[in-house]
Amino acid sequence: MENNQDQDKLTLSSNEGNGSEEVKKDFQGLLGSVKKFLSELLDIRTNTDQQATKEAIIADIPFKGHTSWILICSIFIASIGLNANSTAVVIGAMLISPLMGPILGIGMSVAINDIDTLKRSLKNFTVMVILSVITAYLFFNFFPLRDESSELLARTEPDIRDVLIAFFGGLALVIARAKKGTIASVIFGVAIATALMPPLCTVGFGLAIGNWSYATGALYLFTINTIFIALATFLVIKLLRFPMVRYVNSQRRRLIGRLASLLAILVMIPAGFTFYNVFQKSLFTRDANNFIVEKIAPYQFSGEGKFLKDFSDIEFNDGQNPKVELVFMGNEAIPDNVIATWKNQMLDYKQLKNCELTIVQGSRSDEANELKYVNELYESQKTILTSKDEKIQVLESELTRLNQISSNQIPFKEISLEAKTNYENLERLGYAYLISTDFTKTDSIPLFEVTWKKEANRAETLKDMNKLQNWLRLRLNNKSIQLKEMPKD
Repeated sequence: MENNQDQDKLTLSSNEGNGSEEVKKDFQGLLGSVKKFLSELLDIRTNTDQQATKEAIIADIPFKGHTSWILICSIFIASIGLNANSTAVVIGAMLISPLMGPILGIGMSVAINDIDTLKRSLKNFTVMVILSVITAYLFFNFFPLRDESSELLARTEPDIRDVLIAFFGGLALVIARAKKGTIASVIFGVAIATALMPPLCTVGFGLAIGNWSYATGALYLFTINTIFIALATFLVIKLLRFPMVRYVNSQRRRLIGRLASLLAILVMIPAGFTFYNVFQKSLFTRDANNFIVEKIAPYQFSGEGKFLKDFSDIEFNDGQNPKVELVFMGNEAIPDNVIATWKNQMLDYKQLKNCELTIVQGSRSDEANELKYVNELYESQKTILTSKDEKIQVLESELTRLNQISSNQIPFKEISLEAKTNYENLERLGYAYLISTDFTKTDSIPLFEVTWKKEANRAETLKDMNKLQNWLRLRLNNKSIQLKEMPKD
């Protein structure tokens, strides 16, 4: 009996062992299947034609003859599209542009230690940049219409998204180039996404109008695109294990290998610095916008006042002395304790701890400053307006609002009623600011326009003019007030 029980136990344990081993085998088989599936899904080495890829990249490097004229024509088309603010035209120009060739050549030649290809790539890259900038400069310099369109301005301030677009665009381009039977649609898509041509056109535009900030900002964006496309090319070529160029002279081969490695490091250093800088700028801009939305915009004025978000100036300044400038308009000043609270609240935002907060209040500005803000409003809005009628409408509405603010700066209604009571011959009273200059300085003079009744005696009106002026100066405590007699109807 005991022997049978022992045998049953041995059989049971044997079955349990067999069962666990089968589960383990099934699990290993599943992992193997998943690994095989992912390998087939993501592996790009098996379908890569290394020789054809190398020949194709080298063939696209030179800029001469037909390629030069195609580049010039595409630059002209892109410049016209940027000038006309036409996205479709700019995309069409990027499709026919041959700008990618030398950049891919630089990345590939560094990866495989091909010094001859590197020299040709750098030479043609320089020719490409100079030819593009000169062409764009000539167009914008002689073309009579040179509006600062939104398409142009969008190429003057690169951010973290431009870095990512350039890097992943470069990856997609090289992978498409390496595939047997190149995927043309990918090449066209990358040409549009990385947008190498518009920044070069914007450089020419900035030089043509003498705006160095536009030119340097656009050149910075082009440099970002170039570095990260070349870096992506370098990484993919290394991943695909393209054969290194062999040299008969072993000493020369080692020297070239060291130079190529040094160049790769030199390219990666500014690439890393650029990525870090634009990333920090993006974080700062995000926190600054959140601060404005969460803390500034909800502020409620008790009287006439308005926060002008479009005028909010966020300056990163490469992390040195960052600044947030907020602009308010109206006849109500922001209390000092509220401003102090805002400054303390900025400390809650990690990127704003060393940021300077500046408050510009329209109620403490003179008429010249208000007119300056009207001009700034136009500059900030015109990039999103699509017609002259809309521009006129925006300017008219803002001028109307400023006139209302100006009329509220003195109790005009009360003044006019008091003047009518004291001077029975008074028919009409007007008020405005007169801006005058003697060409050395500009003055803003408060001016009252007076119209007397037709039947009024001239001697009495002259006497009343003098009394009215003295009364207004005393009533409003402003000795600069002037009176002007208007002709009778």
